[in-house]
Amino acid sequence: MIGIGSAFAKANLHKILRFVNSIFTTDMKHLFFTSITALFLYSTAVAQENRLAQKQPNTAEIYHQMEKLGFLGTVLYVAAHPDDENTRLISWLANDQMARTAYLSLTRGDGGQNLIGPQLREQLGMIRTQELLEARNTDGGLQFFTRANDFGYSKHPEETLEIWNEQEVMEDMVRIIREFQPDVIINRFNHRTPGSTHGHHTSSAMLSMKVFDFAADKTIYASQLKELETWQAQRIFFNTSWWFYGSEEAFEKADKTNLIELDAGTYYPYKGLSNSEIAALSRSKHQSQGFGSSGSRGSQTEYLEYLKGSFPTDKSDLFSGINTTWTRVKGGSSILPLLNAILANYDFKKPTASIPALLEMRAQIEKLKDEHWKKIKLEELDQIILDIAGVYLEASVNTPSATAGESLRVNIEFTNRSSEKFKVSLLPNQLIQIEEKELRLNENDTKTIEATLNIPPYYEASTPYYLKEKGSLGMYQFKNKSLTGKPEKGPEFIVRTFIELQGTRLYREFPIIHKRTDPVRGEVNEPFYIVPEVAVSLENPVYVFSGTTPQPVQVTIKATKQLPQGSLELAYPDDWSITPTNFNFKRLEKGEKKNYTFNVQPPKKASRGVISALVKIGSQTFQQEVINIDYDHIPDQQLVRDNESQVVKPGLINTAQTIAYINGAGDDVAQAIEAIGGNVFKFEPSEVPDDLSKYDAVVVGIRAYNVAKEDMAALQNRLEPYVKNGGTLMMQYNTNRGISQNDLGPLPITLSRKRVTDENATVTILEPQHKIMSYPNAINPTDFEGWVQERGLYFPEQWDAAFTPILGMSDKNEKMTKGSLIVAEYGKGHIIYTGLSLFRELPAGVSGAYKLLANMISIGVGTPSIKNKDGQTKL
Repeated sequence: MIGIGSAFAKANLHKILRFVNSIFTTDMKHLFFTSITALFLYSTAVAQENRLAQKQPNTAEIYHQMEKLGFLGTVLYVAAHPDDENTRLISWLANDQMARTAYLSLTRGDGGQNLIGPQLREQLGMIRTQELLEARNTDGGLQFFTRANDFGYSKHPEETLEIWNEQEVMEDMVRIIREFQPDVIINRFNHRTPGSTHGHHTSSAMLSMKVFDFAADKTIYASQLKELETWQAQRIFFNTSWWFYGSEEAFEKADKTNLIELDAGTYYPYKGLSNSEIAALSRSKHQSQGFGSSGSRGSQTEYLEYLKGSFPTDKSDLFSGINTTWTRVKGGSSILPLLNAILANYDFKKPTASIPALLEMRAQIEKLKDEHWKKIKLEELDQIILDIAGVYLEASVNTPSATAGESLRVNIEFTNRSSEKFKVSLLPNQLIQIEEKELRLNENDTKTIEATLNIPPYYEASTPYYLKEKGSLGMYQFKNKSLTGKPEKGPEFIVRTFIELQGTRLYREFPIIHKRTDPVRGEVNEPFYIVPEVAVSLENPVYVFSGTTPQPVQVTIKATKQLPQGSLELAYPDDWSITPTNFNFKRLEKGEKKNYTFNVQPPKKASRGVISALVKIGSQTFQQEVINIDYDHIPDQQLVRDNESQVVKPGLINTAQTIAYINGAGDDVAQAIEAIGGNVFKFEPSEVPDDLSKYDAVVVGIRAYNVAKEDMAALQNRLEPYVKNGGTLMMQYNTNRGISQNDLGPLPITLSRKRVTDENATVTILEPQHKIMSYPNAINPTDFEGWVQERGLYFPEQWDAAFTPILGMSDKNEKMTKGSLIVAEYGKGHIIYTGLSLFRELPAGVSGAYKLLANMISIGVGTPSIKNKDGQTKL
């Protein structure tokens, strides 16, 4: 697609229309309003189908898009997280059935783990949002979200709906249904089995069953009806499979009266791919979750269990009994014969021959009264016409970002890749100054013009719209309801045009992007962002102090425009001290970076607080940091927020000096070890040195045995003698998928799916006298206060008799589990396995987690002093 991201335009529609009203003649205004309305109101579809780089479909793909013009049916697939969706069914619905298909993920997956980098929480949610958009761009679907926040694993929907704001989540779901108007809703999960799976999963289905009826009730969320109409979906299904029955044998015996069987293994000649191959490509976009998938071929059966609404008149046809033809639209019966004639006469070698007939059909659609399908099909049809005509539109700048109030050059390219002639008219724009307002392009003609973008001084820095305001544990918050459901707000700046082709003017808009050439990747197209005038960031998110010695805290200032002189200072807790009090700096040039180091002095007693860097220039104060997320499989992302770091003095001692850290799926635990005084040497599993004897401890990163199973297996014959000779092997959590009891270190450990999701669950110290609870730091129940998201996950359920379970814990009304921390003596050394979520607690600055970490890596270094019953010290 050419035009993308009209969320900005939609949010400011009244301003744009007022502007148009002031500059256009009566005839021009009529033409503008007729052509632009469909784009504004259906901008979501446009925004999601273009992933920055415009792709020209081949003639077979264009033919398939024309076939879709004849199907007027819509499906909404509902689940809880990114990667919950059935990409095979979504692809089949979008490509085989040619239905408008969307996936509604209630959350953005913020509470998951990240297998490709260190980003967690909201930054992981940003990554997974983009991965979902890439997946939908692959399988042909659209993407929606609610405000629900993935706060982590939940065992029961009761807990889920206590943390989520149930009414607000349903309000979002109802709005999305009323806007999208699905004929069919499909749930990924079973609403009747609470407690049998992730609470988010079951909640998504339970809420979907409710809003199926709520969306049609004018008394529910009535304020939405000022701009929307009620909508009743025709039927709702559960996308079941043998897995939900416990086994294939149980499923084979089950009553299938209410089940619809669909063959989703279609082969698409115009793509050269089977539906299952497309589904695998789509699912493989979830790289942060490690869901790479291989495609398959041949027949593939999907099962849908009927739940509510009208039952299909033909069990082999999901839409049977629902009118999905043009006759569902008043006056639409004349459209189908026109379309059939176009399809019958389509020339794959000369698709431009279809343009006159397509324009005739367009004129007929414009006469229809049904605004919903009229807008959808006009948008689809206009894109087909422009694709056939080979229209290429691009606006780019050579910088990834700029500041409010700045002006910069924009290169705008117009290309005609067909034998058709057309004229481009650029619409007046207060922000983009363009000298040449009209261009005529002949066959294979390219014209590039220069424009000037004037960014208004009041523009805010670019950041995800759902992260601008402070939310709660379970919900994101934002005031602009027009953004409800949208993955992102869209581009900051848009070029608007009319394309005049054979006497018909088609409105199109396209974003200003950042375009560059990478020596490895070639042409790279990325979003163009607004940044604050000065970005100020602290080097580390957490600073841990094990004694009273001051630590250096480095602050980086980056000028994103030329700045006059100013000063830098730190805001800090009252019981801490900082030297110097501030730094003065002279004028900074655009792009210039300066590093300044403050010495932070902790108090004598244990303490925890927050520091923040402030830049003062004249009467203005700046404290925003800019976080860039850069992965090749998604567009670059930008998060702008107030900078802050935690300063923590847990009152700990660490005796481990040298630590080998074997990287896993990505975490910040190695940095935490460095923060408490350890000298860390990081290795990939395939690069661990043969001689480990110089290391006090070897720490294995999270999920290393999952993501590098063969390399970790090859390390066993080095880790075993290392431990026997006095080393400490500390292993962090892995999932139980594909892991046998003999995979995790020298002694057998059997993992389970047991976890404790309540971060405030009571922790029982089973072995308070064990040295891991007393040396070099005394661990007590208060050290388990202030934990975030969870206690831990994938705890062992069986282990070798040499292991001692140290901690007991459980969620409400559950039996205590004892596998969260187990320790064994092995030869002269120690083996530690822990499912505690240190990878979450340490970046959050949890003091007790740091003390426990220090004890784990120090267990084999030095001899703990233990007092006997007479108070005398013994060694």
